[in-house]
Amino acid sequence: MRHKFAAQLFTLRAELEKDFPGVLRDLKRMGWQAVQISGLRGYTAEEISQVLRETGLRTAGMHIGLDMINNELPEVLRQAELFGTKDLVVPYLEDALRTELGYRLVKSNLNDIARRLKPLGYTLSYHNHDFEFATDVEGKDALRFMLDPADGNEILAEIDVYWVRKAGRDPLDYIQPYAGRMPIIHLKDMTDDEEQTFAEIGTGMIDFLPILRWGEASGVNWYAVEQDVCQQSPLDALQISLDHLHRMADRMDKEG
Repeated sequence: MRHKFAAQLFTLRAELEKDFPGVLRDLKRMGWQAVQISGLRGYTAEEISQVLRETGLRTAGMHIGLDMINNELPEVLRQAELFGTKDLVVPYLEDALRTELGYRLVKSNLNDIARRLKPLGYTLSYHNHDFEFATDVEGKDALRFMLDPADGNEILAEIDVYWVRKAGRDPLDYIQPYAGRMPIIHLKDMTDDEEQTFAEIGTGMIDFLPILRWGEASGVNWYAVEQDVCQQSPLDALQISLDHLHRMADRMDKEG
């Protein structure tokens, strides 16, 4: 399982703008096996792909904005080929689309794109926050509507367990329908206090062992760790998360 742990680079966005290659080298030295791309921060795809090859870091998918995936798909696929990934993820929706009609339009739009990508070997997933739970579509929350695991729906899940918990749902229960439909899952912890803000894996209130067990039984290829806001150095925060994940992986190995 250790080879499936990936650092989501949004965590390090400020550091990447100063020295993207240096950050990648630091992550490799820390023990990360992969990164998830979230913008190039002023660098070229060629520059970043060269450092990925140098370090041996793999790419656990790319977060691509809805506008870019609609209007610059050839460039998206060019970058994906350079990075060696087939997993594309839409990470966010603007306020104007967070309505019943908006979610219907986005679901149709993403399915159209996913059907174009499928013969090329690509998957298209959607990454949630908590705002999707504020709108119901067809008697279910908008996220369930978007990711409905039904024949004909080509949108895969990239569930972020923190945001599911922030919305008052149980992450382990919520991910159950997406076995075989979630190549990447987002892991982040939540502080066990009134603020319930972002925390390093293993230091907060979310129980990750059952989630990891589910992932191993349900086709998850990558566990992407993201911490939107860190109370310390983001690199130090990611080290803490990785250390705890390694301990969980060791425990799972011992338990068989």
